Amino acid sequence: MLLLFKSIFSKYLFTFTLILLLCIVSILFVMTAMVSDYTSDIQHEKMLNTAGNTVNVINVIMSRNNYESLDEAFADDGEMYKLLDYMARGSESEIYVFDSDGILVSTSDKNISAGTHSLDETVVSTLMTTGGDGYSISDVEGFFEEKHINSFFVERKEPVNLIVLASTANMGSRAFTPRITNITITVALWVFLAAMIALYIISRRTTKPLSDITEAAKNYAKGRFDQKVVVTGQDEVAELGKAINDMAESLAHIDEVRNSFLGNVSHDLRTPMTTISGFVDGILDGTIPEEKQGYYLNIISQEVRRLSRLVNSLLELSRLESGANIKMQDFNLTEKARTVLISLESKINDKHLEIEFNCGEEDIYVHADPDSIHQVIYNLMHNAIKFTQEKGTVSISITAVSGGKKNRKALFTIRNTGAGIPPEELPHIFERFYKTDRSRGLDKTGTGLGLYIAKTTMVNHGEDLTVESEVGKYTEFKFTLPMVSKPEKKPEKNSVR
Repeated sequence: MLLLFKSIFSKYLFTFTLILLLCIVSILFVMTAMVSDYTSDIQHEKMLNTAGNTVNVINVIMSRNNYESLDEAFADDGEMYKLLDYMARGSESEIYVFDSDGILVSTSDKNISAGTHSLDETVVSTLMTTGGDGYSISDVEGFFEEKHINSFFVERKEPVNLIVLASTANMGSRAFTPRITNITITVALWVFLAAMIALYIISRRTTKPLSDITEAAKNYAKGRFDQKVVVTGQDEVAELGKAINDMAESLAHIDEVRNSFLGNVSHDLRTPMTTISGFVDGILDGTIPEEKQGYYLNIISQEVRRLSRLVNSLLELSRLESGANIKMQDFNLTEKARTVLISLESKINDKHLEIEFNCGEEDIYVHADPDSIHQVIYNLMHNAIKFTQEKGTVSISITAVSGGKKNRKALFTIRNTGAGIPPEELPHIFERFYKTDRSRGLDKTGTGLGLYIAKTTMVNHGEDLTVESEVGKYTEFKFTLPMVSKPEKKPEKNSVR
């Protein structure tokens, strides 16, 4: 039983079959009841008319022939019997004529003889006072062996009182029920066959993509992201297939970045460690003469600092990607930029660079994490100075961007002259360990993480860091931060004498 419900198709088949069977039984029950009531009503109405017409005919014949009693009218098998048979066949029933005492005078029923049967006194009393509605479907208090559909017509008119009964054992629905059942079952089987074909086609259109998605997911779990799910249509399953394909592309990119990350980290760690190990061994075993040891110790010191920068960058990267909380507060962005610029003064002087510092307002205050923004500004300024040619220009601009009184933002822009960044490399500039100088000829001291850390920091602040560049002319980085009003200076307290 559990295996029966393992697949979607089997679940659909069982559910649909159960619903269809319930519908068939319900429809059959309702139709049978409706047909039974309808045919019974028609039959009852037809026999009531027959009983009334019979009374009228009896009155006419008795009046025409001057009969004074029912016994006299039905004394022989003449006209009256022929009329009863004719009217009984027309209404598909049997007609019974009783006198006022309930004694059977005549009938079209060949199985009953006149004078041998009579109605129960209770029935006669009821008929004479209230009519025969209470015996519409009954055995008339034992007059019949089973229930009949009955229509009474009572004539209470002197000199003759009589009771006419039109009755049939055919309950109306009995003749129609087998036909209704056969028709319903036949139609249901054709509907069921058509539904099974439609169900198979629909379920296959649903389960086939799901099977492909399952197979693709298993391959993704094994690290194979090249398999794509074939997507057709615009329904929910198609949307799921598109999402799976997008996920595969993201996983493939993440896997590629991870491999590149490990390769770059391994390279950036192995190279300085190999250099340090080689020079230390050379000093220890005397291969490097004493008068040159200072030179090589200086190289070892540079490599150690490079390793330290790499480790610090990796720790900073780990902190940012772990979602460490940033401490938001108001601070002077202009003063922060000046402080970072002063810390790089020696590098600026070494390359004889021209610095342009433009601030639209004297001081611009923002709401952000001051330490993180300090690191972002330092990374951008350090890169700008490093990649600007001798006697080049570095321009720093901090301006207010209009966005309403409550939504003003500070725009930080740093632009440097130089070789620029090729267009094909701009989309990758913020990736981890990415360096525009693939030969590492210009950037021997960088870790390739500065711009990635800067980008991640701005994203954590809900802002963005963008870059524009033109080869041989300039490179420009921009980011924004929400501005706040300049804090008011607290008045100095007068000293108490």
